[in-house]
Amino acid sequence: MSATGPVVVIGDSLLDVDVEGDADRLCADAPVPVVRGVAERRRPGGAGLAALLAARSGAEVVLITALGEDSAGRCLRGLLSGFAEVVRLPLRGTTARKTRVRARGQTLLRVDTGDGRAWCGPEGGRAAWVLRHAGAVLVSDYGRGTAEAVRDLLGCLTMPLVWDPHRAGSLPVPGCALVTPSESETAGLCSRPYPLPELAARGLARELHASAVAVTLGGAGAVLATAQGRTVRVPSPAPATGYDTCGAGDRFAAAAVLALRDGAGAEEATRTAVAEATSFVRAGGATAIRLPEPAPSGPPRTAAELAALTRASGGTLVATGGCFDLLHTGHVSLLRQARALGDALIVCVNSDESVRRLKGPGRPVVAERDRVEILRALGCVDGVAVFPEDTPGALIERLRPDVWVKGGDYAGLELPEAAAVRRCGGDVVVLPTVPGHSTTRLIAAAQDAL
Repeated sequence: MSATGPVVVIGDSLLDVDVEGDADRLCADAPVPVVRGVAERRRPGGAGLAALLAARSGAEVVLITALGEDSAGRCLRGLLSGFAEVVRLPLRGTTARKTRVRARGQTLLRVDTGDGRAWCGPEGGRAAWVLRHAGAVLVSDYGRGTAEAVRDLLGCLTMPLVWDPHRAGSLPVPGCALVTPSESETAGLCSRPYPLPELAARGLARELHASAVAVTLGGAGAVLATAQGRTVRVPSPAPATGYDTCGAGDRFAAAAVLALRDGAGAEEATRTAVAEATSFVRAGGATAIRLPEPAPSGPPRTAAELAALTRASGGTLVATGGCFDLLHTGHVSLLRQARALGDALIVCVNSDESVRRLKGPGRPVVAERDRVEILRALGCVDGVAVFPEDTPGALIERLRPDVWVKGGDYAGLELPEAAAVRRCGGDVVVLPTVPGHSTTRLIAAAQDAL
């Protein structure tokens, strides 16, 4: 029986970059080829590639992954937003990037950078909701922490779960419908060595408590073993030797999870996956993928543009508001906490006239233009918008934030902005303030010091 709901891909996304050129001479000071680069192509790698391949097969895809705030992470977000909803987990460190230098169809060198590790922050609630409504789930584990960060959410899923493991990654959770290691990855997963891939697949199915294990054998196809002890060798339908195999494992796993979602059994899914992976490699593999380059990564000019970009990429837009006169520790703490709740933070600031109506003729101490510039300089703030009214209700309805943050104790009280937030389908979150810090206290202290 086929399942409804999107395919949810969980795992570590990488930025893959191919520098294509020509090489017809050696370097004068070292015995290495000189590559004259003529093109640089970027695409998602790792779990991002698996999500892309599933989407290109016609599936609705949600990707749960960790992305950094560096240039590689921003580029990757732009690429991913074109085909999948992205549920973004926090990343400690820098986004992984793999750069291959190629000439005349051959890879000469690969340079790996990025040390980021995923962890489960406030977005874990969104990830849990997405998983409950999935038609099938693929864990594309590249050993950088994403699978481990959401592991507790994977143990009781009722839809098909495919786990594509990695030598540096986590052990698959018990109960997977299919585990898809390569032959070399199988050796690291097995508790003891096996002389044949058939025996290894059978042993893994037993040790991992999986319904089935498909050990991929490159151009030779795959070996499938089920929990019932059945073992089947699935050959490739056509030779695929002499080709670039980059991405073949991701194509295999993506095809398998789609087949299982649509009601296929493990053997049928494995045959489909072998055929799709073979065709993928013969067509040029991941190197043949062409994606439009994302827009430049500089900040949008307006808060409205930032809000639209965040929604288009499947991100969570957070907004907060206030006078922010004489910025202090309490303000910065609130803004940092607010930014951690989503993918972009817009600060809505009272205009000078609005502040005077609310606070009196002596305020603001800092003029509107300066308050905006100070807020924009903070790393946790992505955009700033000024509103002339006493409350930001009209601005909220234009920006339509997913989360509106307020600082302070409002237990049992209705915020003036709450109705506008609810009309936009958003949620209100009240965060604690830092005791003893306020603009009024700062002004009083300055006056006492005169």
